[in-house]
Amino acid sequence: MPIKNANRTLPALNHYKHISYETLAASWFTEDGWEVFMPMVDYGKKTDLLVADDTNFYRIQVKAINSIDEDIYVENKWKGEDIDYVLFFSMQGNWGYIAKPFQTNRAKLNSKEHIRFYQHLTNFTKAFKKI
Repeated sequence: MPIKNANRTLPALNHYKHISYETLAASWFTEDGWEVFMPMVDYGKKTDLLVADDTNFYRIQVKAINSIDEDIYVENKWKGEDIDYVLFFSMQGNWGYIAKPFQTNRAKLNSKEHIRFYQHLTNFTKAFKKI
């Protein structure tokens, strides 16, 4: 059995966990038939994924939140950027939300404008099609 010998710092482990949600979302989009592009560098552009069908491209920001509570406020970290959707993944629960970028400094995660999904391919693709 392989043994992991790397000792990661807490900030590194946190970064890896956040990246895992980007990879998970990319795999779900791919399985649903989207073309998925991941920037080699995402410095200041706020685009974690670019998904496309035959005629449209969508810029997506992925956020992992360390909360079990859906009744929280999330900060707008993409204000002024031209992105199409933000995916919020709970790191403690088995749920997430799809949101269009909001213009306020913060918004309720479980607001009626946001679409809730369970962290599963079928439920996520159904939720994404509701947009």
